[in-house]
Amino acid sequence: MALLDIVVTTVGGALSATVGVFVGGMLTRQAQDRHWLRDRQLMAYQDLLREYATFSMILRRAHLGRTGWDYDWGAWSAALMSASLVAPSAVTAEIDKFGQAVQRLLDVSTGVDTTTAPLSQEQFDQAMVAPARAQLALVNAMRRSVGRNQGPLSTELGGANGRPPHWKTTQSEHDGGAGPQPA
Repeated sequence: MALLDIVVTTVGGALSATVGVFVGGMLTRQAQDRHWLRDRQLMAYQDLLREYATFSMILRRAHLGRTGWDYDWGAWSAALMSASLVAPSAVTAEIDKFGQAVQRLLDVSTGVDTTTAPLSQEQFDQAMVAPARAQLALVNAMRRSVGRNQGPLSTELGGANGRPPHWKTTQSEHDGGAGPQPA
């Protein structure tokens, strides 16, 4: 009887240890997969928002400065696709809405010659309203997807909406004037 107790105890202990290692490995792998996906989501979200800020500022500068402009739309398309690849469905729905709002902005702002007939600041700001709202909804969806403890933002940040940015200067600044001036 003592030998049977020893065998049962040994086999039971070995089996418990094996199951524990297997379950622990599965849980660790799942946690690593979630962490990897979250990191990829953050990178894709940052790239998308960076590209939006880049081309919206280029457009703003062109219209308000009456200059030409150029942008590599492949980077925007790649950022949209990358974010859609790793985003949960709630975020991809907001990406789609954001993309539609941006397309309406582009329809209005890229169909004019920025050197001879640019949009006024008021017209450009009006064209930015829908993308700014869509950006805010998208950013809040992104925040929810990467952390449940993130509260929603209530105001748009970044992009080309709002008052003229810090790059807007007057000629007097270049001649030793007082500094940046509002447009």
